[in-house]
Amino acid sequence: MNRLFIPLIFISTAMAVSAKDYYLHSFKKTQLTDQFWGEGANFGDFNRDGKMDVVSGPFWYAGPDFKQRHEFYPATEKFTLKNPDGTEQEIPGFEGALGVNNTYSKNFLAFSYDFNNDGWTDILILGFPGEHSSWYENPQGKPGHWKRHVAIDVTDNESPTFGDLTGDGKPEIICSSKGVLGYATPDRNNPTAKWTWHPISPDNNYHKFTHGLGFGDVNGDGRADILERDGWWEQPASLEGDPLWKHHKYPFAPGMGGAQMYAYDVNGDGLTDVITSFAAHGYGLSWHEQLKEKNEGEISFREHIILDKQGKRNKYGVSFSQLHGVDLVDVDGDGLKDIITGKRFWAHGPKGDPEPNAAAVLYWFKLVRNPDKSVDFIPFQIDDDSGVGTQVVAADFNGDKLPDIVVGNKKGTFVHVHERKKVSKKVWEAAQPKPMAETAATK
Repeated sequence: MNRLFIPLIFISTAMAVSAKDYYLHSFKKTQLTDQFWGEGANFGDFNRDGKMDVVSGPFWYAGPDFKQRHEFYPATEKFTLKNPDGTEQEIPGFEGALGVNNTYSKNFLAFSYDFNNDGWTDILILGFPGEHSSWYENPQGKPGHWKRHVAIDVTDNESPTFGDLTGDGKPEIICSSKGVLGYATPDRNNPTAKWTWHPISPDNNYHKFTHGLGFGDVNGDGRADILERDGWWEQPASLEGDPLWKHHKYPFAPGMGGAQMYAYDVNGDGLTDVITSFAAHGYGLSWHEQLKEKNEGEISFREHIILDKQGKRNKYGVSFSQLHGVDLVDVDGDGLKDIITGKRFWAHGPKGDPEPNAAAVLYWFKLVRNPDKSVDFIPFQIDDDSGVGTQVVAADFNGDKLPDIVVGNKKGTFVHVHERKKVSKKVWEAAQPKPMAETAATK
């Protein structure tokens, strides 16, 4: 296993709940491999030792140090690289940053869950758009590849997800399939059988490469709705008989669409807002404020720009392209959820999309609710050489109540371990990102 430890710590900061305590938040990066096996990664305790492991591509890496790599399905991909001196080199994995050409993996997102209720965590892989999604049965510590069970034959959208949409406490695959938006549920009594597809929309010709998808309770009725780039689908009071859901049109990210979408009360007014990147292969990050006033009985929104859609630097001087993976989590423990996102390196190769060879940055944007009821998202750089894939996942990996981050993409697989240091107010203030005008005035 190619393993690289990066000693540099990119400092980001946030103040703790106590007014007297100030903390710097940093992330220590560990590169598990530089080979390209998948665009997603996740956590899970696969060997039941009480410590979280990482899954990305066909491998899971045993925590807490990730030195042991285990292959759970055949890792047969390889490519040939021609060196400048004319010699050739065979490299494992799909061709990514170690090569020169654009290729795609068969592995776009990874999730962990005990599907057969045997007490061992299994792995769900959502593959290349338009192809099958399968879960791999944990062999309970026995050697060899894990048994594959196909969940659904066609999983469309580049940001499908896995979560409890129906409110029964059990997660479903949420995606589009063959032009229709919906979700798939496993048979709890026969978990190895194919899952049941539940359409929630008519055939709208959703393409397999459609971007932007999420879920959450938009209208506050206690039921999760489905978010997509052109609006939201309202979950009905009863799901019996698979009724079509009501569509509420709103241009969250019209055109291309972004990545994972989130329903969250950003400004604390009791109404659910929507967070989304604007174009997965372009620029832009926004939150859409739900307004108290309705327009002809429909919920209305007002867009607030976090990152410019044309690539102009925001007031903190930040801009990057290809926000193809987004997570929402409370990074600094202040009770408010923050945005984690970054640049997907070489989404369409070294010559595709805006700024394909720019630094593969990873950021968290701290949510701040100001006294005047306005909102700010303050950007803190986590890293400048890993980025995101089609997925980025933040969770408390080591039990210290600080969310860590895992990423898989064309540069490899990375874990960013969250660290926190108490400092003086002066040191904390010096580390805070400043708006560009304010920064210029102090020089």
